[in-house]
Amino acid sequence: MSEEPTPRFENVMIIDDNLIDLYIASRMITKNSFGKKVLQYSSAIEALKYLQENQDNISQLPEVIFLDIYMPGMTGFEFMKEYGKLPTPLKNICKVFIISSSLDEQDVAYANNDENIVAMKQKPITKEFLADLKIS
Repeated sequence: MSEEPTPRFENVMIIDDNLIDLYIASRMITKNSFGKKVLQYSSAIEALKYLQENQDNISQLPEVIFLDIYMPGMTGFEFMKEYGKLPTPLKNICKVFIISSSLDEQDVAYANNDENIVAMKQKPITKEFLADLKIS
C-alpha cells in the first residue's frame, strides 16, 4: 500500500472570482500534493482581511498565493498595492503568483515590476503548472 506524498506546502491561498477556476485549482493543489490546506477566496478584499487578521499567526499564513487579476470589487493589482503595506515578515512567508487567462503585455510588465510578485503564470492551474513552479 503506497502512502500519500507529503504536500510541498502546508497552506496555499487562491483568490479568484471565477468559482469554477477556484474549485479546479483547489482540487489540483490537493490532488497533486502541492498544498495540504487550500484557502479559497472569491473576493480579494476578504483574502486581504484574512492575511491582516493572521499576520502574527505564521502557521495560518499561506506559503503560496495564486491571485487572479481581473475581479470585481478589488483587482489583483489593487490587492497587491494593499499587500505591499503588510509587514515584511508576512511577505517573506507568502509568495504571490499572478494567474490570468490572458497574458497582456501591460499586466506582465506591471507584475515584473512588483517586488512582491514572484511570477505571472497563465491559467489554468494544472499538474504540470504546479510541478514546474519555482519557489525560493
